[in-house]
Amino acid sequence: MTKFFTTELSSYEVLDFITVKSNALKKRADITIFNPAKNDISDKSLPLVILLHGVYGSHWAWSMKGKVHETAQRLIKEGKIKPMLFVMPSDGLLGDGSGYVPHKTENYEKWIVEDVIDVMKEQYTQITDKSPIFITGLSMGGYGALRLGAKYPHLFKAFSGLSSITHFEQLKQFVADFETIKNQAIEQDGVMDWMIKNKANLPSFRFDCGSNDVLIEQNRKLHSELLTHNIHHIYKENPGEHSWEYWAEHIAETLIFFDSQL
Repeated sequence: MTKFFTTELSSYEVLDFITVKSNALKKRADITIFNPAKNDISDKSLPLVILLHGVYGSHWAWSMKGKVHETAQRLIKEGKIKPMLFVMPSDGLLGDGSGYVPHKTENYEKWIVEDVIDVMKEQYTQITDKSPIFITGLSMGGYGALRLGAKYPHLFKAFSGLSSITHFEQLKQFVADFETIKNQAIEQDGVMDWMIKNKANLPSFRFDCGSNDVLIEQNRKLHSELLTHNIHHIYKENPGEHSWEYWAEHIAETLIFFDSQL
């Protein structure tokens, strides 16, 4: 029995597209999916990777701008990762970005940690209760991935962030309507808040940032605070800026990291 009033699915080449009426958002929302085992009729369970986009973007960003499905196909062919199903949801499309946090009327957090996962289980036989779940994202999506990974440590096998916003307040430098978003957001915390709260139960995680990124100092600060609190993690700086050129290249490191956790 479905948990959703409506779910529309269609395919184009190697990608699937879903529009579902989200229970958390109380409206329709969009998802792009890449299933490398699309023609596999076996009941073999696959890991699920959730990829969160940044401000201004939507569900198509990781595939159309980041070419993440092409990166995954290459890594699978080279034997560097095993097949994983990639789900790329919109953030709910509030203003320039929702922050993936609960709001007074729509729960953009619950959309990711409940609805998106439930849709995948309903629509793809390869996603079961036994499927390991990973989450990653860039910029605002990095904030979402690191925050949700730390807040729901028993839900995710591992998590990762690229060029991540590390606190809700940092959205201010990217969005035009920050005060509106701030007035609606119920939770306005930082990644470190949940890292400390769930320190004893955190799964493996990593994050990276370009050395010329506008968020480099915030990422360095997060790294330093994690060291201070003796929280094990992987942090890496690479040449690059806050750009799709950086994210398209370095998402491979995250995918290989996820594979290593299987």
